[in-house]
Amino acid sequence: MIIYDRLWKTMREKQISQYRLIQYYHFSAGQIGRLKKNEYVSTHTIEVLCKILGCNVEDVMEYRPDETDSETQMAADSIPEKS
Repeated sequence: MIIYDRLWKTMREKQISQYRLIQYYHFSAGQIGRLKKNEYVSTHTIEVLCKILGCNVEDVMEYRPDETDSETQMAADSIPEKS
């Protein structure tokens, strides 16, 4: 699962509020809502945030495995390798 907890920390450090993202940078309020819920956003959205905040991708998001990830990995591990 991709989570955006680092985004809020980076925004605080850079002193950029959600309001400023929307009003000054014309960032979509809907995208902010999706980020708050850790929902899917495009790589373009991540790129725009990195440009605005002057940061790297890892300052905005991180990957954390969840139950479905481990189930997917277990299923992949059970597939025999081709010789």
